[in-house]
Amino acid sequence: MTNKEIINVEIYLTGLISKGEDLHTDFKFEISDSKKIARTFSAFANTDGGRLLVGVKDNGKIAGIRSEEEVFMVQGAASMYVKPKIKPEYKFWLYQKMQVLEVTIPKTKSTIYYAPDEAGKWKAYVRVKDENLLAPPVLEKIWKKQHSKGILLKYSVAESQLLSFLSERPEINVRDYTRLSLISDQEAIEILSDLTVLKVLTFKIESKGLTFRLHPAFVIEDYFK
Repeated sequence: MTNKEIINVEIYLTGLISKGEDLHTDFKFEISDSKKIARTFSAFANTDGGRLLVGVKDNGKIAGIRSEEEVFMVQGAASMYVKPKIKPEYKFWLYQKMQVLEVTIPKTKSTIYYAPDEAGKWKAYVRVKDENLLAPPVLEKIWKKQHSKGILLKYSVAESQLLSFLSERPEINVRDYTRLSLISDQEAIEILSDLTVLKVLTFKIESKGLTFRLHPAFVIEDYFK
């Protein structure tokens, strides 16, 4: 490797690391559980794609990969513990005699990716800031409907109550909606997911949960004419 190439690698890696862990970047100093890595892959693939830097501590200090077994565990996470299988891009970077593995996970719009939870059950995950979270049932329903061919929606009293509520208040979650319209969780999830896919609603997800609000392009006054 030439001096120029060494400098370019240093600039590239330090540039990535300086941004810290976020929606698109995760650091791993030690790989000891392929299933845990698979949950990171599921979250990245289901959200907006991202990269895993193996051999980097949480504080951003480069420590390097400690053994080839860690590389095998990362590869095993992608091939055995993500459904359907994903095909990450692997790049190895040499930094001051330490090797860092960069694993890039592309975003996909064609399917939902699952990984085993701590009990071994296959679950969908989502990336929120620098965390991998279990996808709420309503979010998973939205993903499935986005991948479907179409939605047939008939407005009822429950939909009208929802839109009336959101015309006066900024947001609502599944639990509050069930109380507002006296409907079941499943009914609320179906309505909220339908209206989200139809761009009547939009949502915001945080570590504390998922909330819905009116889509900026939806004109609420037209509905109540």
